[in-house]
Amino acid sequence: MSDKSRPVHIIGAGPGGLATAAALRKHGIRSLVLEKSDAVGASWRGHYDRLRLHTTRRRSSLPGMRIPRSYGRWVRRDDLVRYLEEYARHHRLEVATGVEVDRIDRADDGSWLLRANGGRELPAPVVVVATGYNHTPRVPDWPGRDSFAGELLHARGYRNAEPYAGRDVLVVGTGNTGTEIALDLAEGGAARVRLAVRTPPHILRRSTLGRSAQANAVAVRRLPVPLVDGMARVLARATLPDLSAHGLPRPEAGLYTRVRQGSVPVLDTGFVKAVRKGRIEPVAAVESFDGPEVRLADGTAITPDTVIAATGYRRGLEDLVGHLGVLDDRGLPLVRGPRELRTAAGLYFTGYTNPISGMLRELAIDARRIARVVARTTAG
Repeated sequence: MSDKSRPVHIIGAGPGGLATAAALRKHGIRSLVLEKSDAVGASWRGHYDRLRLHTTRRRSSLPGMRIPRSYGRWVRRDDLVRYLEEYARHHRLEVATGVEVDRIDRADDGSWLLRANGGRELPAPVVVVATGYNHTPRVPDWPGRDSFAGELLHARGYRNAEPYAGRDVLVVGTGNTGTEIALDLAEGGAARVRLAVRTPPHILRRSTLGRSAQANAVAVRRLPVPLVDGMARVLARATLPDLSAHGLPRPEAGLYTRVRQGSVPVLDTGFVKAVRKGRIEPVAAVESFDGPEVRLADGTAITPDTVIAATGYRRGLEDLVGHLGVLDDRGLPLVRGPRELRTAAGLYFTGYTNPISGMLRELAIDARRIARVVARTTAG
């Protein structure tokens, strides 16, 4: 595992992979970043047009290079992509595009063997998997889904409201993606916008009196869950109206309780106002499809022209590493960041949590920690 003649191999040229490569370079360790697409930041390039970071510019920078102040406090999608491109150039990172790793195996000498497209076999002493939290779009297998007469697409395929002007659209999913797409549609000329709600989300203002929700999240992340739940409940009642009359009641479970279960709060950028004005109509969860109809959990049926499923993603790690015994029953790595399993020494994972303290912030922290551990290992 201490072979210095071969570079550390990093799978994925998103923020996590690039940050880890830069942190390794600072320690004098060469790495090669393998990216299946033709450019860095592929996942971010595929997001909808209006996307901005909900985390502040200052807390979203990667190791060794700040996001430019000219990008503003809440960085646009295109500016983040531009930053990632410049980041790779600034740190002179080795990025091999068009290389898709299908499987990771143990080599006979205890190192790793990456099997990639084109029949390539790439030996590596250390591997960092950074393929991203939002990897494979997930659309529920609703009964009758294939019979739907309208258009059904995953949120990954949504770019802007222009194609949906004058149309009746149902958005399914109340995370940040679903609520922002619903808002984009309402502001962009859709005739009617409904939002299917299975579990009411926690909603927070992106900033309150100039202090970002991210700053609060960082401050409380190590406090007891019941205490944070209580604090969040008081803050929500003080800063946001009750939307129960509009079909969106306050959640029963506490905010931090839900976070620990994997559900982050919605950060409001105009969604609440749109609901109060009736421009976004919360409705019951989708149960099934029947030709032109979408049947909801409360027994009603609606006939939207388009259904946009903002229903999340799978990590997509099973084929890559599932045979190595490193995933839990949800398909997530058993250990992440600088930790490694004794049975899989030299294999690291970054970017497989969805923390309220900010994904980019945690990726930067993990990158430095992974680099320190690898540096100690290779020094030995």
